[in-house]
Parts: sequence; C-alpha cells; structure tokens
Amino acid sequence: MDRPLHIVVLSGAGISAESGLPTFRGNGGLWEGHSVYEVATPEAWERDPEMVLRFYNMRRQGVRRVKPNAAHLALAELDKRCSVSIITQNVDDLHERAGSNDILHLHGEIMKARSTADASLVIDLNKNDIKIGDQCELGSQLRPHIVWFGEDVPMIGRAAEIAAMADVFIVVGTSLAVYPAAGLLQVVPDSVPIYIVNPEQSGYQFGPNVRFIEKTACEGIPEVVAEIRSMIDT
Repeated sequence: MDRPLHIVVLSGAGISAESGLPTFRGNGGLWEGHSVYEVATPEAWERDPEMVLRFYNMRRQGVRRVKPNAAHLALAELDKRCSVSIITQNVDDLHERAGSNDILHLHGEIMKARSTADASLVIDLNKNDIKIGDQCELGSQLRPHIVWFGEDVPMIGRAAEIAAMADVFIVVGTSLAVYPAAGLLQVVPDSVPIYIVNPEQSGYQFGPNVRFIEKTACEGIPEVVAEIRSMIDT
C-alpha cells in the first residue's frame, strides 16, 4: 500500500467513562433527579435555559477535572504510524488532549458554545462556562455547542464518508444502540477488518470480518493498536 493505513475509530461514552466521566446510561438517565430529556432537548432550552446551562456547566467542569486514559493515548500514538480518523459520539475533548489530530464530533463539543441566532457561529470557551446574558457577536444568547435529543446530527454525512474509506475500523465504548452513529458500520467496506472493543458483546450481527474483544477500552485498545502496528511492521 503506497499510502498510510487509514484507521477509522468510532468511540462512545465507555471510553470516557474510564477516565471518570459519568454516562447518562450509567446513572439511570438522571441528573439531580431530572430526566436527561428535561435538560438536553430544544424544548428544555425553551422552557428553562438556566437549568440547561447549569447542567452543561457542571458537565464541562467535570471534563476539565479528568485526563485522557490509556485508550485515548494508544489511539494518539497510533496516529504517528497511520492515518487515524476518530468519529466520536462524545462531547468531551479527551481525544484532543491525548494528541489525536483528526477528530469528528458527531454530537457536538462541550468545550464550545454557539449562537442561538446562527449555528455556524461557534466559539471556544477555554476556561469559561456559559451564563444567561452571554451573547454572540450578533447579540443572541450563547447555548452549548451540543446536538440535543430531537435535533439533526449535521456531521453524520461526513462521518459516513470517512467510514467508507477505512482500511481498519475500530469500535470502542459504544453499545451500537444509538443511531445514526450505529449505522456507520453499514457503510464500512465488506473486506475491512472490524474490531469491537466492549466488555459486553452487542447483539449486533456482523460478518466474519468482525472481531469482538470483550475487554474495557483501556485493556482492549492498546492490544488492538499493538496488533495493527505489527501488521505495519511486517
């Protein structure tokens, strides 16, 4: 192969959970007694934007307290030997902090805010949070740069293009129960090897090119990376 091996990774909440970030599914879908649907939908924003901002400010502060784990770091290390594209369902910046370079966030980025008047106006929050009264350059309230339940996933088309160009496809930290992200496996070429790293096997049915690794992200991803590196070196 004249070009670098193209590794495409689909990552989900499980990889971030191993850094200490709680997941919606892991705590019964509740936050301070509220269903996530009360704080993560356009309707919630219309009804009580202050509560929504408080929810995401707390989540953002949690992201700032944790660090990339062995799985994030192994994928970043692989980026030095291959072309690695990460498609993540996570809104945190742990892949970026680990050192990966090509990351597509399907569900938005919690470390950014965007205009409520123009979704293309996105700003980095750096060490800040969002408060009622914080405005974009158009004078409109800022909201979290997050794809809420009930909203379209604008990056799914680009993600499908990336998945279709994979030489190796890795799934980590996701149950493959959330669409449209789970549908990305349907566009991966039939000849491409697929690794699924998850302590619990999904009920998803795949062909002979799929290898299930029933381990945590921190255990399984370094193993997959080592195997890929051995493929490159032979």
